[in-house]
Amino acid sequence: MSSLRLGLPGRLLERLSSLWTSLPPVGINQPPHWALVQGFVGSLLIVFGSFGVGWLADASGFTRNPFFIMLRTETWGVTTCIISLVAGAMLLTRSWLRLGQRLRHWGPGTVRPAVAAVLLWGLPLMATFPIYSRDVYAYVGQGRLMAAGLNPYTNGISSLNNWLELGSDPSWASTRTPYGPYFLWLERWVVQIAGGQPDTSVLLFRVLALAGVALCAYYGYRLAELHGVDGARTVWLTAANPLFLISCIASAHNEALMIGFAVAGVYYAARGSWLAGIVLTTLSIGIKPITAVVLPFIGLLWAGPGSPWLRKILCWTGTALVSLGLFAASAVVYGLGFGWVNAIVDPTPGFIAYTPSGFTSNIVAAGLSSVGLDGGYIAEVFRGVLKWIGIGLAVLLILRGDDRAVVRRLGLAFMAIVVLGPIIQPWYVLWFFPFLAATGIRDNWEVKLWYLTVVFFVVFGAQDQLHVFGFVTIPLPPDALAGLVAFAFVAYLVLLDPKTRRIVFERSRQRRHGVEAAGH
Repeated sequence: MSSLRLGLPGRLLERLSSLWTSLPPVGINQPPHWALVQGFVGSLLIVFGSFGVGWLADASGFTRNPFFIMLRTETWGVTTCIISLVAGAMLLTRSWLRLGQRLRHWGPGTVRPAVAAVLLWGLPLMATFPIYSRDVYAYVGQGRLMAAGLNPYTNGISSLNNWLELGSDPSWASTRTPYGPYFLWLERWVVQIAGGQPDTSVLLFRVLALAGVALCAYYGYRLAELHGVDGARTVWLTAANPLFLISCIASAHNEALMIGFAVAGVYYAARGSWLAGIVLTTLSIGIKPITAVVLPFIGLLWAGPGSPWLRKILCWTGTALVSLGLFAASAVVYGLGFGWVNAIVDPTPGFIAYTPSGFTSNIVAAGLSSVGLDGGYIAEVFRGVLKWIGIGLAVLLILRGDDRAVVRRLGLAFMAIVVLGPIIQPWYVLWFFPFLAATGIRDNWEVKLWYLTVVFFVVFGAQDQLHVFGFVTIPLPPDALAGLVAFAFVAYLVLLDPKTRRIVFERSRQRRHGVEAAGH
């Protein structure tokens, strides 16, 4: 933090100024400087806010630091940090929207500000205490299991002493890991390097997440160009958006690595390097098995456009055999076997009320219960039907569709599984969107829906996961205060801000000019 006080913002402004003086003009684009600097300030506010309400393990050395004790136990400290965290997240969101407005004529020269946004907005988040989620502490617990020679596919993190003081949510106590074997290897190595110390472990997991962000940005850019879509706009839509940066860096989720390997695998398969595509996709599945949905589309890319069914079947078979062969060779390492398959066949139980599945099933349950039927049971069946409809749509997109739009079909198949599932965590929408963005998001209702999705989940996460001690008294409950600040900021963006309100109330350029803007 001392480097920030000694003039880092001034040097960054000087660097940004020199960076864009040589850029060629692109249409009538506005300079991106102010949007970038505002986003940087937003990230710093998030960092400060996390010091008071971010997740912190009881065993952390920060719990004994007077500065952090003050922020986490005093009324003024907790209140200030809640406001700072939410305001920072919303300012980062506004900066992202404004950067898109300032660079609306995408083309030569726009990739630098898009990449600068990822760096300027993402790197400060390396210093946060975990926010929006504390799954990273479960990674530490699973790494301890691996280091102790126990199998996380059959043992919960409570199998070892002192697991609770390392920051994990109690729900992980006896839960089998849903992650792939390669991520379990990484968890073991992180814990061994860090000696089990939670703060160092979190930082190392963030380094892994940062590598995943780099993969997403680089291969998202290359995949977009392969489809004739502007790569800079793809980077802005995916890697630079606040939901991605907060979920992958501030929360230190393994989503970044999972998505990064998947996008890289699809890129290489799309350009004809099918073996590299299979290997990288297998690495992605080894992080989180949900990306197994990508493999059939790797087979289609291998088969090529217009291939007969026999060739497609042979390529699917070859893809499956290569991937399974890699997993079979990996199964003997640390004796993990194929326990990761449970993450696919035995998903997390329950549902979330804001999902399409959860929202509609609650209406079904209430309506049927009011007439004396077992609404709860019927709603559960209803959610199961929706889940299988999503899976069925994904299978249909595997079997049918334009052979020249395989990556697009992949994004839509992934989206069907996620959107119709009973549980949608904020970071789940990041699974499929890079494939849609790389194949073209039009500047109409499509991009506006993405704006709405990002804003919704940024607001939801800002008030959903706050670590506030029960004995701290603040004017409003923490989630209510955070929600009030977030909704006030959203109202300002939609109704008062003369720049961002145009996103909502103006017709898209595509409708005004009759020109398709699918990423170009």
